[in-house]
Amino acid sequence: MPSGQLPLRAGAGFKPEHFAAISAARQPAGFFEVHAENYMGAGGAPHSQLKFIRENYPLSLHGVGLNIGSCEPLDRAHLARLKDLCGRYQPESCSEHLAWSSSGGIYFNDLLPLPYTEATLRCVVAHVDEAQNGLRRRLLIENPAAYLRFEESTIPETEFLEAVARATGCGLLLDINNVFVSARNHAASPQAYLDSFPLHLVGEIHLAGHFAAEADGGALCVDAHGSPVIEAVLALFDRVIARTGPLPALVEWDNDLPQWPVLLAEVNKVQERLCRAAASHKDAAAA
Repeated sequence: MPSGQLPLRAGAGFKPEHFAAISAARQPAGFFEVHAENYMGAGGAPHSQLKFIRENYPLSLHGVGLNIGSCEPLDRAHLARLKDLCGRYQPESCSEHLAWSSSGGIYFNDLLPLPYTEATLRCVVAHVDEAQNGLRRRLLIENPAAYLRFEESTIPETEFLEAVARATGCGLLLDINNVFVSARNHAASPQAYLDSFPLHLVGEIHLAGHFAAEADGGALCVDAHGSPVIEAVLALFDRVIARTGPLPALVEWDNDLPQWPVLLAEVNKVQERLCRAAASHKDAAAA
């Protein structure tokens, strides 16, 4: 099965509101990523725009509805639509979340958490195997933003993700903003989480903004994708690529969309960090 071949550069999440600016001139973004479910219709403006993006830039498909984390059977009609989309656009990368989003045919429009147990691990492994076999592609599985933890969980999240990858051959998508949000919500160390993360399996990195909301008398960190990436998250990103070297890194901005130049400035900020990491690794190799 083909592995992700995204360039080792900074990319941006594509939004139709930015199409006029993006199509007016060649952009310095290394790649674009779209949510797969937004393009499961037959045609129209969405596909016209995505065709232009695909013809001019590397493409990543990021799914939000495959329901990998559920113990219910996968929706084969949804999987078939995703397969058709992959066949139509031949993306360099295809990814999904370690989460569930539907039950009994009802979609909850959210990425919901799951307990990390041996039973759940068997369900997730079976689903990743089924999805990869159906798509004939290697998936990247993303670590979630956590707002609660299950008492019955017996496997640390990083070990759970590594076990899924080991059993299925999938790769991992490391969302560093999710790491920061989860750590803040549970008084944990994001650095310790990243130190235990199997970085050799990472095929893409996500970066995004978040906000703090009041909940039960305390602050709850929310993965909102509606603001710039904060410096603390960028510092964690620097920590990762200092170990790995450059990796494909996406800036997600899905809500309260800015003008394209604002998002592009965020992409360029990440690209500068990737260039510094590449130079550092080159110097270390030459020493």
